[in-house]
Amino acid sequence: MSEPGEPIPEELPGEPPAAPVKTGGAASVAAGILLSRLLGVLRESTLAHYFGVGAHADAFTAALRVPNLLQNLLGEGALSAAFVPVYSRMLAEHREEDAGRFAGAIFGLLLAAASALALLGFALAKPLVFALAPGFWGDAARVAAGELPVDRFDLCVHAVRILFPMTGFLVLSVWALGILNSHRRFFLPYFAPVVWNAAMIAALVATGSWRLGGADARHLGAAAQTTLFYAACWGGLVGGVLQLLVQLPVVARVIRGFHLSFSTQVPGVREALAAWGPVVAGRGVVQLAGYFDLFLATQLAPGAASADRYAQMLYLLPISLFGVSVAASELPELSRLHGRGAEPELLRRVMRVLRAMAFLNVPTVVGYLCFGWLIAGALYRSGNFRVGDNWLVYLVLAGYSLGILATTSSRLLQNTFYALGESRVPARIAVVRVTASILVALPLMFWLDRYPLALLIGPRAGAFRLGSIGLSTASAVGAWLELLRLRGRLRRRLPGFDLPWRDDARMIGVALAAALPAALLWWLLPPLPARLAAPLVVAVYALIYFALAKLAGIAEVTDFLEGVKRRLGRFRR
Repeated sequence: MSEPGEPIPEELPGEPPAAPVKTGGAASVAAGILLSRLLGVLRESTLAHYFGVGAHADAFTAALRVPNLLQNLLGEGALSAAFVPVYSRMLAEHREEDAGRFAGAIFGLLLAAASALALLGFALAKPLVFALAPGFWGDAARVAAGELPVDRFDLCVHAVRILFPMTGFLVLSVWALGILNSHRRFFLPYFAPVVWNAAMIAALVATGSWRLGGADARHLGAAAQTTLFYAACWGGLVGGVLQLLVQLPVVARVIRGFHLSFSTQVPGVREALAAWGPVVAGRGVVQLAGYFDLFLATQLAPGAASADRYAQMLYLLPISLFGVSVAASELPELSRLHGRGAEPELLRRVMRVLRAMAFLNVPTVVGYLCFGWLIAGALYRSGNFRVGDNWLVYLVLAGYSLGILATTSSRLLQNTFYALGESRVPARIAVVRVTASILVALPLMFWLDRYPLALLIGPRAGAFRLGSIGLSTASAVGAWLELLRLRGRLRRRLPGFDLPWRDDARMIGVALAAALPAALLWWLLPPLPARLAAPLVVAVYALIYFALAKLAGIAEVTDFLEGVKRRLGRFRR
């Protein structure tokens, strides 16, 4: 699941272009995603400063999720899988004029569809919010009774009417991403969400500093927070426009023969539309899980939806950097190995990439479990985000962290099936994942929601309850089930395949060993703000992990360091 404005590079189940793939594609994608995600973390930190974990943050979480349906249907992986293979093939065949006309027709159809759906979303905002966040429906009575400071349902409806047009621009931005990726321009489209995040941050800070006179966030009333809430929404709309505009000059330089049309008769359009349906079905199942999470979170105590959102921001960071970016750049290479006699090399490549991904994801999981409280505090702890908020977000993050390695590994195995021409397998297994997550979440979250956070940390917890931990833990269970099912199906296709369990176990041992001195340092440090302590502790943990991995003879550490050295060398030149 991705944030609006932050495109996750989806992998393409079609034929790769015949042109050679540039080296460093994964690095370019990862660099763009890293900058985007860092701004995303700063955006969430700003939201946490003003809203904390509470009613306004719950409403903002739902408000972004509802129109994201439009981005999931028309953009994201669906557009990439339907558009990029056809466009790239035309380029490889030196049919630049045909490619431009095809791109113009897809843009026109997307523009028409996004506009129609945005108008429909504006008109149907109330039933959409009720369908996806039914727990907000009774807020008016709770506000009247003094149980809530604001009606989240009413806030959400007004916000959705602002954000649906924003999502339309983001869909067109994914079209620009597809054009640029096809021309091997990887960095800009994944960097572009920086301006979306920056616009929202600027709107919040400007409103807080000027319109509200720089008032202390800890003492903002409900009316002031509502003003900030709408500022963030309008900032998101402006940012969506800018995210598209920043890519268009480069698109204009690389595209040839572009002609805007709304015709399905343009060569390639019907082929792209035929590919769009199955991909929406497969990817849509995973995206649907995000809506179920929102639906379920709104049934829990106030604060559950926003705590889930803040934790997901940290959870998605390693998945994007160490999973999706690698998987996206590997698919063309895996696709080239599809054919008689190529399976041994395909198998070796998959195993090598799985180990490389685990080398970075394993210490991330251990780091989040051991130091997640400190990391969340460093990023979010200010203003209205207090001790109880910090603990709840950390506990939710711990649940999600248990599924990071499974989720990133599954991405690569899904790509392997795409490369083998078996795109239906991942889609069917995704249904199993979502179903299992829901079946685990329902009893677990309602059972945990009976218990207050105060049972764990005392009166500083406020009124928070533990139900949202059930959602994140259930997500991890579903991720591991998906990975095991993908492993089983791939072993039928490639009998020599297996997950690198032994290598993963060695990396876990090294990460745990590295965490011990870092934890000791944290214990010995004088009382410091989390923003000072976290960089010290995490840096020591990372350095010791790399050193111990080198001593343990883990080959991936050498490969990783040599790759960093090569990229630094190119940068210096």
